[in-house]
Amino acid sequence: MKKRLNWQLMGISLLGIVCTTLILSAVFFGLYREQVLYDLKTDAHILKYAWSSETEEKLEADEALKDFRITVIDAEGNVLFDSNADTVGMDNHLDRPEVEEAFEAGDGLSIRESRTMGKNTYYYAILLEDGSVLRVATEASSIWTFLLHAVPLLFLLLCLVFILCLAASRVLTRRLVAPIESLARDMTNQEAVPIYQEMEPFVATIRKQHEEILRASDMRREFTANVSHELKTPLTAISGYAELLENNLVPAEEVPHFGEEIRASAARLLALIDDILRLSQLESPVQEIRYEAVDLWQVTRDTVEEMRISAEREEVQLTVSARVNCEICANRQMIEELVTNLCSNDIGYNYRGGSVFVSVLPGKDTVTLSVQDTGIGIPEEQQERIFERFYRVDKGRSRTVGGTGLGLAIVKHIAAQHGAAITVRSEVGKGSEFRVVFPRRIPGQTPEAKEKADI
Repeated sequence: MKKRLNWQLMGISLLGIVCTTLILSAVFFGLYREQVLYDLKTDAHILKYAWSSETEEKLEADEALKDFRITVIDAEGNVLFDSNADTVGMDNHLDRPEVEEAFEAGDGLSIRESRTMGKNTYYYAILLEDGSVLRVATEASSIWTFLLHAVPLLFLLLCLVFILCLAASRVLTRRLVAPIESLARDMTNQEAVPIYQEMEPFVATIRKQHEEILRASDMRREFTANVSHELKTPLTAISGYAELLENNLVPAEEVPHFGEEIRASAARLLALIDDILRLSQLESPVQEIRYEAVDLWQVTRDTVEEMRISAEREEVQLTVSARVNCEICANRQMIEELVTNLCSNDIGYNYRGGSVFVSVLPGKDTVTLSVQDTGIGIPEEQQERIFERFYRVDKGRSRTVGGTGLGLAIVKHIAAQHGAAITVRSEVGKGSEFRVVFPRRIPGQTPEAKEKADI
């Protein structure tokens, strides 16, 4: 931007200099031409009162007047005298503009340009008392010759002014852009940005746009918490079933079934809202998380026991590995939520008669949670996207099992909050394994949590 603005200022300066030079040249040439004409008129009037036969002889003999031509024309246009040429055989001058005008008005003036445009000839004619016309003429430089003689000086002046404009444009550009660059470097502390009065509207606009961007970011998080097209499906189902019941279009024996469908859709709607709110909470940069020493195996075992009924309903065998000491520094509620979502995912996308095996593997500085199933698996090209919000590998099956499409997104955020790394290995038709590797200590944990984790 700075370079472009600098070149634009230099271009404007150069254009201004050229235009000024041309205008001044035209003005000076106009003054020069007026002076030549004034001199011709003065000479003609002096000769008018001093004209005689003796004057003609003196003019013919004076070599100093060879560039100053004097002509006398009678009333019929014949040349009676010419200081620079022989009058014998000369053309009739009655059609000359200045001569014709002199006979009619008492004096006349004309300027004739030469073919080479190097010289112009100025003519002034005045009527004598004897009825003849006295005409004086001289050659003077044309405007092109005038400019040509002035070019060296004008070029030198042009270079000097251009250099001054170049330096001035650099200074002005630097001063003009400095507040913008300062604002770009310090958007968070905008009140401290030095600006000048002319820039205040622009800076105000930049600040407003910056605030709008921040608000837009907040709105996206709020949108995640309050609006989702996923909410339309259960709401549409509830509305449709309720309308059928309202209009008595459902047989009496089918009413319990429709009531069950409404209840299931309402439960799905509540689950969606809960997951959206939870995800929004996890994404909030101002949330406070309390860490403590947590036995990952114990939390996993208790969570698995709570989910056995769900597993049995889907005819899936759910097992957990034997107890080992696997303490980490974590938030207990979040870890329970992570294990629940991983197990629910593996149960929901499993086959009838399948199994889910949960294990906790201790390491020197890490503890690994593994949730492995014998379910439908995940295609390799989709494995990178399964942690996206509302992304489903099998959309039809997800609707059947009641998934919200947010479980793995929540798992990802919880893992990130604990500094854990999550990976997935899967083969279509054979099952999947999710591994979450927790550090025993994470940055930001409280001294109490550190102390408990070291016990």
